[in-house]
Amino acid sequence: MAVQLISPRSEDLHVVAGVRIGVAEAGIRKAGRKDLSVFLLDEGTNVAGVFTQNRFCAAPVQVCREHLAGGRNIRALVINTGNANAGTGADGLARARSVCATLARQLGVEPTQILPFSTGVIMEPLPVERIEAALPAALADVDPSHWLRAAEGIMTTDTLPKAYSRQIVVDGAMVTITGISKGAGMIRPNMATMLGFLATDACIAPTVLQAWAAELAEGSFNRITIDGDTSTNDSFVLMASNQAGNVEVTDADAPSAKALKQVLLDVARQLAQAIVRDGEGATKFITIHVGGGRTTAECRQVAYAIAHSPLVKTAFFASDPNLGRILAAVGYAGILDLDQTRIELFLDDVHVATSGGRHPAYREEAGQRVMRQSEITVRVELGRGQALDTVWTCDLSHDYVSINADYRS
Repeated sequence: MAVQLISPRSEDLHVVAGVRIGVAEAGIRKAGRKDLSVFLLDEGTNVAGVFTQNRFCAAPVQVCREHLAGGRNIRALVINTGNANAGTGADGLARARSVCATLARQLGVEPTQILPFSTGVIMEPLPVERIEAALPAALADVDPSHWLRAAEGIMTTDTLPKAYSRQIVVDGAMVTITGISKGAGMIRPNMATMLGFLATDACIAPTVLQAWAAELAEGSFNRITIDGDTSTNDSFVLMASNQAGNVEVTDADAPSAKALKQVLLDVARQLAQAIVRDGEGATKFITIHVGGGRTTAECRQVAYAIAHSPLVKTAFFASDPNLGRILAAVGYAGILDLDQTRIELFLDDVHVATSGGRHPAYREEAGQRVMRQSEITVRVELGRGQALDTVWTCDLSHDYVSINADYRS
């Protein structure tokens, strides 16, 4: 039931020099499905990551943070679906480290050069024996073109794989950017069960890469929500193999660096928005623009209040222009000195509210026309300043409840 989301084609996903991918069936939760993926990174690849802000973070998140902080060049990622290895205590950490050690032995590298990722059911022991037994098959499958296979291999309740690719000329060199993501529920990356992996062959200095990873996450995955739940496992990883031949990016303010960063952001946003479009039970894709704030933070605060309201989300599902629910969400967003007489509300091209009340020209049939669309834009003007921000979300349907009620069965 994905909203205006088309399954990617393998031929549209560009190979990233220095990155090879293998996928296997490990039988982690269900037999006969791809559930184990391995990314192999050439020597010299720089890696940066951004992870969940949930304090009850999963074992693989903890191990990833340790390994990235250790300063060793990362040579591989190992990703399993079907089991989150979260809420598993010391045993979960031991199992995540065991997977890293086993893969490291097979690659001839150190365990600290491996980053593990898991997604799936929480508070169940990671079936480490099945994962380790399937690693040789994943390694035998490695190929630079296996991006779509990996996108399929990291899915849980997703209905479609999510992948996107772009190319840009930087300093006379053709640079490739390709990424995949997964997620459909438990999504408010507060960077969900959200995973995102973005690779480029561009030459980017490690300090710039880490700063960009945080900024890309902030401008994409941290601007989406399906249900307001921040997962234990959220991870976004940015990899630069340094094989494109461009002048190494050391100055993020250089014009070529800004152009590269913008394309990276465009790809990250495509991957993030694909998660919303494939939200569990989603029938509408909703863009919420909030402007006229004193700070972007308060604009985002208002946007998330709207996006998280069950009353707003169910009204969108029903195509019911009960738009007072949006104004109520604006009012309880937490801006204590908000002047309601300065608030303007628009639904696409329809001016709904002005000066604290219904716009004189607003007619409910105009609101209903917009609400019936599969893609809708809500615009709120706060009348307090020049700041603005955007959040992407979806409606809340019967299917969302059914999917999450049956998730473990």
